Amino acid sequence: MNNSPVVGGFPADILIIGAGPGGYRAAEYAAKQGLKVVIFEQGEVGGTCLNVGCIPTKAYVHSASFEEARERVAQVVPQLRSGVEGILSHPNITLIREKADFATTPLLLEGLGKVPVIIATGSETKWLPIEGVRTDPRVVDSTGLLNLETLPKRLCIIGAGVIGMEFASVFNRFGSEVTVIEYLKECLPALDSDIAKRLRKTLEKRGITFKMKTAVENLPDIDADCILMATGRKPRTEGLNLESLGITLNPNGSIPVDDHFQLSIVNGQLDHIYAIGDVNGRQMLAHAAEMQAIHVVNHILGKEDQIRFDIMPAAIFTEPEAACVGPTEDQLKANGIAYECKKSFWRANGKALAMNATEGMLKLFITPPTEGNGGGLILGCHAYGAHSADIVQEVSVLMCCGVTVAQLRHMVHIHPTLSEILLTAAES
Repeated sequence: MNNSPVVGGFPADILIIGAGPGGYRAAEYAAKQGLKVVIFEQGEVGGTCLNVGCIPTKAYVHSASFEEARERVAQVVPQLRSGVEGILSHPNITLIREKADFATTPLLLEGLGKVPVIIATGSETKWLPIEGVRTDPRVVDSTGLLNLETLPKRLCIIGAGVIGMEFASVFNRFGSEVTVIEYLKECLPALDSDIAKRLRKTLEKRGITFKMKTAVENLPDIDADCILMATGRKPRTEGLNLESLGITLNPNGSIPVDDHFQLSIVNGQLDHIYAIGDVNGRQMLAHAAEMQAIHVVNHILGKEDQIRFDIMPAAIFTEPEAACVGPTEDQLKANGIAYECKKSFWRANGKALAMNATEGMLKLFITPPTEGNGGGLILGCHAYGAHSADIVQEVSVLMCCGVTVAQLRHMVHIHPTLSEILLTAAES
C-alpha cells in the first residue's frame, strides 16, 4: 500500500501485538497484500504452539524414547522458529522485540485510532487455586514438563483435557507410571462421550491409571515425582493495560469481540482494534488463530472470504489419536437437533489390519435423509484410531462444501487406505 501512515518513525498500515500463530500469520498475509506491518514480540517468535506447545509435544509423540524426544525438540523447534523469523523478515514487516501495552508504548499510543491494531497475545497456563501449587517443586505446567532433563518414574497429571491426555499417552510409552486425575466424569469434554470413553479404556489397558470425578484438594497427598498441571489455559491479557482503553474482559478473561474479531466500541467510538487467537477465547487452537488472522486482514482491506468458523476440526494426539469436527451426540440431543448416527470401526478396515492398528471407531452424524436427496447433510464426525485426524479433516472439507452422505457414497476412495473407514460409515 502506497503512502502508508508513519507511526513512531515506521511506515505502518497495521500494528500487531504478539508473533504466535495468529500474529505472524496476520503479518505475513498483510505483507503479501502490500500492507506495511509493525509487530511486537517480547519472547521467541512462534508463540506457545511452536516453542512449548503443539510442535514440541508432537516431537514427543513421534519419538521412541524420552532421550530421543528431547534431542528431536532441540532440532525441530529452532528450525521452525528460524522459518518464522524468515517470514517476519519480509520488507513490509518490522519486528520489534519488546513488550507492548496500551498505556506506555509510544508507538502503540501514536498508532491507536490511526491504523488498525491486532491483539494476538495467546494464552497461558490456568493454575488451580490449590495451596502450594506454585511452591511445590514437583508441580509443573506443560512448559516445565518439556524442560525436564530426566524421565519421572511416577507422573501425576491433573486434568484429562487435550494437554493431559497427550502427555499421559506419551509418558506412559516412555516408561513412566502415569496417573490422571479428572474432576469431570469423562476425559476430553469436547469429544463425543462414547469415543472419549473408548479412548480412555484403551489407555487404561496400556497401564495409565485414571481417577475420574475426583477433585484435587491437597498436593502432599499425591504420590508422584512430578505433577503436571493440565487444567486448561486462559487468555494472556496481563500487562496489556486494556483498562486504559475502557475495555472490560469477559468473565473467562478473554477480550470481547464480534464475528469479525473486532472490539466494536472503545471509549464510545468505533476503533479498529481486533483480538485473534486464544486471547479472544473463542476457539483456542493454533489453526483457528491463523484463519482468524486471515479474516481480520481481509476485513481491514474490505475483502470478502468464505472461512467457516463454525466448522473447526480438532485433534488429540494420543496413541491412538482422536479427532472431531462439529457437535457431539450429547450436544445434538440436548439441542433437540434431529440426526442419524452412522458408525464404522478400524478393525474392519484392511489397511488398519495390515498396520496392526485395529483399535478405533468413527461416528458420523447426519441430518435425517429426506425424500429425493438419498442422504442427509453431514453435521459432524468424532473418531479415535490411527490417523483419525486425517479422516476428520476430510469430513471438515466435505462439511464446508455442503456435501451430503449420498454424495459421499459416490466418491472414490483409494484402496487400501484408512479413509475407507469414512466411506464404510457413509454406506452403513
